[in-house]
Amino acid sequence: MTWEDLERAAQNCTRCALYETRTKLVFGVGVRDADVMFVGEGPGENEDLQGEPFVGRGGQLLDTMLTLIDLDRRRNVYIANIVKCRPPKNRDPLGTEQEACIGWLRAQMDLIKPKIVVCLGRIAATVLIKPDFKITREHGQFFDINGVQYMALYHPAALLRDPRKKPETFDDLKALQAKIRELCPGTYTR
Repeated sequence: MTWEDLERAAQNCTRCALYETRTKLVFGVGVRDADVMFVGEGPGENEDLQGEPFVGRGGQLLDTMLTLIDLDRRRNVYIANIVKCRPPKNRDPLGTEQEACIGWLRAQMDLIKPKIVVCLGRIAATVLIKPDFKITREHGQFFDINGVQYMALYHPAALLRDPRKKPETFDDLKALQAKIRELCPGTYTR
């Protein structure tokens, strides 16, 4: 399946009720053959309006975080979400919604073939790393899953709510940068 086929199919998705209230499908953004992929839980209001993940206040913080370690959504990473449509009132996506949508993310991952996947927040980590993932204890740790390195960072929205977590997130970002240099040195030459 090509990127165009996949995105067109996702645009027509009716697997869960979220499609009924979306303004725009939020498929993903970035380099389609990136070695590093970031995955959040689902789009918020700004993302729903613009059709791009992480464009609100949390997205601005994510862009700053990426810049700290010489990453950029337009140059060397890909950013997506577990669910592609905004849950009402920015609530967490329900398990049934995640299950209905995860196939789109898996197909994106099959096309990208990332070497490193960074989960943004607890929900993405419980879906992609392990169901009992504890973000407060396991953020910044790497998990090898079928030859791909997974890690989780605090969600940018959580950092906006609790800036005291920023120093440990900075440490996690530096660990991520070191892992990228080790496994995907081409990321920094794009």
